[in-house]
Amino acid sequence: MRPMLRTKSEKIANVLEAEIRSGSLLDGDALSSESALVERFSVSRSTVRKGLGILAAKGLIRTKVGIGSFVTYGGTVIDSGPGWSLALADAGTRMGTRILTIARQPMELDAPDFSDAEVLAVDRLRFLQDTGRALTLERSRVPWRDDFEPILTQGLQDGSLSRTLEAQRLSPAAGEEWANVLPALGPRDAALMGREPGEPMLHLRRLTRTAAGDVAEYVESLLDPMLFGLHMRF
Repeated sequence: MRPMLRTKSEKIANVLEAEIRSGSLLDGDALSSESALVERFSVSRSTVRKGLGILAAKGLIRTKVGIGSFVTYGGTVIDSGPGWSLALADAGTRMGTRILTIARQPMELDAPDFSDAEVLAVDRLRFLQDTGRALTLERSRVPWRDDFEPILTQGLQDGSLSRTLEAQRLSPAAGEEWANVLPALGPRDAALMGREPGEPMLHLRRLTRTAAGDVAEYVESLLDPMLFGLHMRF
């Protein structure tokens, strides 16, 4: 099979990506200017911009918010995979968790590639124990299975949905994550979080799949943008 030829912009992206992965360029470091990159790679400005676009699409560079699978809290990188409550505790943050909902209900969130009509719904609020101020509001939706029925009465294992699903032999193998800014917190969510309506929030959406390709879980999260950001780690 003949090797696939790369465009000049792809070659630029590959070189810069290697520098990022190797640690030559660290999180927060500024890339060289477009003019400097034009001179370095001997290409046009439009080619450089296309190369930077490839890096931005991968979440390796960003203007405001980087797209990735890791959340930062106060500058500390937090892996959202095992659950933010555990990760925040490991970071030395005294967080409390309040379960708002554990229910079997119709799927009401607009999730991509989610065709199941009924779900196990788990809504959680995380707050600072010292002040009671809510920092995150998370809505998890898992395609309903009959063996979830005991969860409705017994609750989550150790207060963790991840551990509960693992006990049900439901483990994510792959996933996607999207991020944007919610310009104004609505009255209902503001009341749940004890915050003022109209506050901007960081909005994350995450869809995970099993090894067979079935949807494992869909999560929508609202986070305090003054404390949380996103960071890509390799």
